[in-house]
Amino acid sequence: MKVIVSTLGLFVLSYYALVGNAAPAILSDRQAASTDALNPYPNKRRIHFKDDGTFRLTVFSDLHFGENPWDDWGPEQDRKSLIVMNNMLDLEHPDFVAINGDLITGENTFKENSTLLIDQLTSPLTQKNVPFASAYGNHDNNPNITHLQEIEREQLVAPTSYTRRAPEGVGGSGGEGNYWVPVYAKETDSAPSLILWFFDSRSGWALDSNGQIINIPDWVDDSVAIWLANEIALMNEAWGPPDNRAALAFVHVPFHVMESLQPTRDPVKEPGMDEDKLGVGSTQSTVDTSAWGSDRDKPFWTTLTSNVKNLHAVVSGH
Repeated sequence: MKVIVSTLGLFVLSYYALVGNAAPAILSDRQAASTDALNPYPNKRRIHFKDDGTFRLTVFSDLHFGENPWDDWGPEQDRKSLIVMNNMLDLEHPDFVAINGDLITGENTFKENSTLLIDQLTSPLTQKNVPFASAYGNHDNNPNITHLQEIEREQLVAPTSYTRRAPEGVGGSGGEGNYWVPVYAKETDSAPSLILWFFDSRSGWALDSNGQIINIPDWVDDSVAIWLANEIALMNEAWGPPDNRAALAFVHVPFHVMESLQPTRDPVKEPGMDEDKLGVGSTQSTVDTSAWGSDRDKPFWTTLTSNVKNLHAVVSGH
């Protein structure tokens, strides 16, 4: 099934709801120099809150472009998805968009032209000049497409994309999409007030040296936990204590801990959260546990929840 908008759909965030009445950080000359060096987008426009202190964030998840390209049904679904995306963008006028995984159904696409689907699915955002960033899912890792190929194509064809590749050695094979996007209360502020974190839960399939299809590990790699802790330390050094910074995290495959949380959800107050029961294959570290063990996502989850202060939500798809 093609799901055009994630469970949360639209965030309307208030600066004061995120950081309270705390004033933006006042930086020393040394910190100001550090924050310039830390800015990952020196040549892109700054993402910032509106003058009224709000920030609209739209989430598209599980777009699954490229299904059944050999008949009329698949391209027709992609056409309809583009209509809905355009309608949502016109309705919500978001300040930023997160595409939260499974952009492409890799097992259905043709290897020769699969990356061209990135051109198609990002076209509404490019045409409307909407800044966005992507996380990647299990269907984005296949013999016909990989997370890295999608990242590289997005950077090539989508000028409003803020998607980045993780530093070398971070994320493991098939998990290159780990990065963060700063959001400022005011465009002229020296330090951001909100960090959008994007994490790569890997998963999917690849070919081994014998040409056989094998599973890719289905959790955020331990190397990301080390990288995350180091990034937080650099942020604190450059921008001061994290009290004035809020955070949102995006990852495609839900963390394993979500299985125990699901039964506690109120379906009236939180409709849609319980329609798909979480279990083997639908949360991290649940595929091929006989070979890999279980709870392999725990080191990253522990680092995330202990190091990222003011984390308001972890948004997943799958």
